[in-house]
Amino acid sequence: MKDITSAFAPNRAISPMTLRIIVAAQVAVLLLIWINSPFPVLPQPDEVARAFRTLWFEQGLGRELWTSFTLNLEALALTVLISLALSYLTVLPFFRPVAAAISKGRFLGLVGLTLPLTIMSGGGRPLKLSLLVFGMTVFFVTSMASEVLSIPKEKFDHARTLRMNEWQVVWEVVILGTADKAIEVLRQNAAIGWMMLTMVEGISRAEGGVGAMLLNQNKHLHVPEVFAIQITILLLAILQDYGIGVLQRIVCPYSRLTLERR
Repeated sequence: MKDITSAFAPNRAISPMTLRIIVAAQVAVLLLIWINSPFPVLPQPDEVARAFRTLWFEQGLGRELWTSFTLNLEALALTVLISLALSYLTVLPFFRPVAAAISKGRFLGLVGLTLPLTIMSGGGRPLKLSLLVFGMTVFFVTSMASEVLSIPKEKFDHARTLRMNEWQVVWEVVILGTADKAIEVLRQNAAIGWMMLTMVEGISRAEGGVGAMLLNQNKHLHVPEVFAIQITILLLAILQDYGIGVLQRIVCPYSRLTLERR
């Protein structure tokens, strides 16, 4: 009982079991609200379940989901390579304006970039890939470059006292020292990729994908099917996010200690 009351007090810690009870209660309340929703346009859970079975066994939802998942992973891998290179290069003054200019690309809409990227990529999967990479890179560089520039000067000085040259300092302090931050930024941008997926697969419907399927169902006002696809995307994205979190704890176990101290 004491743990439950602590959940309503600021800056209090609660046990994992209490947290599970709170989450279960909140989920139950949300389901009750959904079932008793006064809005007739919202489908009931059993309707969504039937729609999911139809989509999975008759319309190839699993195949389309795999197409979108592999596209997202490929875009994420390219984003990491490009963004980390640009972010780490900000230790060189020459590249700081380049990273700053790329970070400003987050204010651009992807629709306006469709024509030039179509001409450069040739359309189809390369177009979808380039749109996703651009959309995630501008945010990844913004976050990661900020992490690099916010490294305390004392860490650089400490490395120099160990007789490291400047490139060794970059490796130890900038690259290894921000590895946990890089994985956290990766988690955030993986979520951004899923949010952009429907729009990107709507712009170029080559190879299909779960986003194109979602747009088709939405166009024909198949609301239970839309809910089923959205929930499927949500669950897969949460699973991916959990996997990246596990990777962070394995590669950078000290990051969990930092969070616990907070």
